[in-house]
Amino acid sequence: MRHLFVMDPLDAINVQGDSTFVTMRECTDRGRPLAFCTPDDLFVVDGVAFARCTPLTVHADAPYFRCEAPGDEPLSAFAVVWMRKDPPFDMAYVLATYVLDLAPKTTLVVNDPIGLKCWNEKLFAMRFPEFHPHVLLSKDKVRLRQFIQDEPGKTVLKPWDGNGGRGVIVVENGDRNLPSLIELMTANGREFVLAQRYVPGITRGDKRILLFEGEPVACVLRVPSDTDHRGNIHVGARVEACELTAREREICSALGPKLRERGLVFVGIDVIDGFLTEINVTSPTGLQEANRLYGIKLEASLVDLVEAKARRVGTA
Repeated sequence: MRHLFVMDPLDAINVQGDSTFVTMRECTDRGRPLAFCTPDDLFVVDGVAFARCTPLTVHADAPYFRCEAPGDEPLSAFAVVWMRKDPPFDMAYVLATYVLDLAPKTTLVVNDPIGLKCWNEKLFAMRFPEFHPHVLLSKDKVRLRQFIQDEPGKTVLKPWDGNGGRGVIVVENGDRNLPSLIELMTANGREFVLAQRYVPGITRGDKRILLFEGEPVACVLRVPSDTDHRGNIHVGARVEACELTAREREICSALGPKLRERGLVFVGIDVIDGFLTEINVTSPTGLQEANRLYGIKLEASLVDLVEAKARRVGTA
């Protein structure tokens, strides 16, 4: 059972925290033939999707990636293609999903490229207003400023296509820098921005809940540092063990059928004080943090699930 990972370049991978890394290691440990490519390595000939692939094995100790000579192969040569390229969700990313759409039905693509195109990480969460904080998506500078003025407290501004906390700022009415900030974030009215009601509970942590096939399997609490509003690990948030609340289980139950329907096998949702803020479908992370906190091995369960689905697809 061969696996291909479409991902960022290997030198961009943080082996101490990357979920793709431990998933690839799990495939190597099982003796699965493994290859990787970047989205730039994808191409199509007469409607057949190919990739310039580099076979490799992945190990716990340096050198972590032991590569062989690259070569061209059709996506049909693989039982599983993992789309693990990090955002931004730009047109290059979208084009890669179009190529992955051309994979044959006997190859499982995780997550499904149709789901990746249809369910933007931040806008997907807005489909569940009963769980989401008050929010506005707009590029209109006047409308955004009015939203902030009408809010009783602070407002979070963030780019619609960002990840990892990139470009997220907290503002409030009366800040004389506000007009300039809105101009910068919207590129003077050319780019869409999300304005979202600030949830004070962020000071106690941003909970990342991992779902496999729509079912919650683990959660970690990411507590911001004293010098940053953001609950992202790479900007200094610490990670703590936690449990799901009744409200969070309700959120997972509402999302589960939608995720399964769209072929979104590995998803990470973000919940702050009971409010759903993001549904991460492109390259969710959190496996290594959960493993360390709870003494588990989530990548093994994930590969079990994906390979079982691939076997069903391959024999259909």
